[in-house]
Amino acid sequence: MARDLNKVMLTGRLGKDVELRVTPNGRSVATFSVASSRNIKDGDNWKEQTEWFRVVAWEKLAETCSTYLHKGSHVFIEGRLQTREYQDKDGVKKYSTEVIATDMTMLDSKGQSQGSGNDIGDAWDNAGGGSGGNNYANSGGNRASGGNRSRGNEFGGGETDLEDIPF
Repeated sequence: MARDLNKVMLTGRLGKDVELRVTPNGRSVATFSVASSRNIKDGDNWKEQTEWFRVVAWEKLAETCSTYLHKGSHVFIEGRLQTREYQDKDGVKKYSTEVIATDMTMLDSKGQSQGSGNDIGDAWDNAGGGSGGNNYANSGGNRASGGNRSRGNEFGGGETDLEDIPF
């Protein structure tokens, strides 16, 4: 029996600082936007095309993102797409598609606060087990041995309760 797949992997830079909130149930949720650009050919010229993604992280991953990411940070995000329905203040039904993050890797070089970051290839080499970098694991944000990864638990692996989203 074939299984379905809903997986997103993207790299980009944060458009603004991470917003961390706490739900009425006491769960941490972080939201931020990531801009991912690519070059496309327009006639004889090349131009940059940017796509914006809304990212939502929960629990420990949310806290890690809030602590270590800021406007301009270069990140690799893994997760899944989720579309939710809501009503705006005028009662009009709207939809929002978000990346629910399950894994985050910081691609900026160690000690770099903002700016261009290091080469993506170098970041991938470091993420696979290189020494140094910003290494965080799911167990309370302790330093891990290799990689710049931080994993979320998505409410312990269950579905997201839309009533818990404070926005």
